[in-house]
Amino acid sequence: MGVASQPSRLRVRRGPKKGRYDRASVDGVLDRGLVAHVAFVDAGAPVCVPMFYARVGDHVYIHGSTASRAMRRLAAGAPACVTVTSIHGLVLARSVFEHTANYETAIIFGVFRPVGPDERLAAFEAFTEKVLPGRWSEVRAPSKKELKATSILAVGLSEASVKVRSGPPDDDDSPDAAIDTWAGVIPLALVHGEPEPSPGLRPGVGVSPSVKRLLEESP
Repeated sequence: MGVASQPSRLRVRRGPKKGRYDRASVDGVLDRGLVAHVAFVDAGAPVCVPMFYARVGDHVYIHGSTASRAMRRLAAGAPACVTVTSIHGLVLARSVFEHTANYETAIIFGVFRPVGPDERLAAFEAFTEKVLPGRWSEVRAPSKKELKATSILAVGLSEASVKVRSGPPDDDDSPDAAIDTWAGVIPLALVHGEPEPSPGLRPGVGVSPSVKRLLEESP
């Protein structure tokens, strides 16, 4: 869909050229992100909860305890807004006003639905693989009791958009460029540190292949 055909709440109004509305852009931001902030209204007050998530096809899945008030409210049909943001750099300008960041953020509007029995195990696998690819095959699968204690919800991607900012500060061609203050971009990246074994890990148990791959691919 073009910009004009987008629902009003999806359109990027501040810096409209930064808006993206195609599914490839939405999927890319979601797949590269790690944490989603899920916002909704509960008892007349706004609530925003950070959650791990996973995208599978046309849906984003979240999970939590069946005792969670947020999960119960969302499962009951509360309209929600899901935001996933990754920061790629600090953009330092010559003036306070022009300081910003390079980032990509996806916003989804919709209503979550409870996931049925046939989807639950696949969703659990998606959560595990999202955090660490290859981990699912290395660990024990969830038991029936654990599945029962976990609420899994899904929201579609029919109302989703992306906003992206990249590049240097915007004051290179302004009078502020004459100011003798350094300006530019300081890149930011998620870096994985040295693995710290669990205190109860049995002697001789080495680092899993999935963890080794993660460290090899880390910036």
